[in-house]
Amino acid sequence: MYSVKEIFYSLQGEGAQSGRASIFCRFSGCNLWSGREQDREKAICDFCDTDFIGTDGQNGGKFATAAELCQFLKSFWPDQNNEKPYIIFTGGEPALQLDQTLVEECHTNGFEVAIETNGTKPLPDNIDWICVSPKADAEVIITQGDELKLVYPQPLAQPDQFEQLSFAHFYLQPMDGPARSIYTKEVIDYCLAHPQWKLSLQNHKVLGID
Repeated sequence: MYSVKEIFYSLQGEGAQSGRASIFCRFSGCNLWSGREQDREKAICDFCDTDFIGTDGQNGGKFATAAELCQFLKSFWPDQNNEKPYIIFTGGEPALQLDQTLVEECHTNGFEVAIETNGTKPLPDNIDWICVSPKADAEVIITQGDELKLVYPQPLAQPDQFEQLSFAHFYLQPMDGPARSIYTKEVIDYCLAHPQWKLSLQNHKVLGID
């Protein structure tokens, strides 16, 4: 059984795949925060801006099998599009639900499979694009992949803690909120001083798209 908060078709707004047409499948649940505001102060990740509680979001629900979920996901990709469908599993924490069966079912149906994870849980094999977003005071066990995207600032998760890991791309993303302009300037300065890192912006928020 897969519990999905929401499914939607949009453009990826962040990181190396920014601007790419994507199907987003947001799983319910996370291991670093309950999602309830009354628990935020004691959460390991206390800055999350995503609603991942329950299955009542846009096109959300419970899916009994990987085949059932995959067929529903396929319906969001434009029929006239000859590009391979690109699916991003996100959350919450998608590694709590994404399993080998679902990855293989997606590949059987022609999908390119991506995941956006906090990196604290094991992943199935053969995921095509792995993006890890470390959170302060949470041990990262996924130490290699395609993209490491660190939200800045996190006093207990400094960029130099991760720069030796085996990722093809390293991104710093200013934390959203009242001080975003200040953090953006700090990220720009850091990337200029440390060219291993690139600036990631939440373009979907800038453009006002989902």
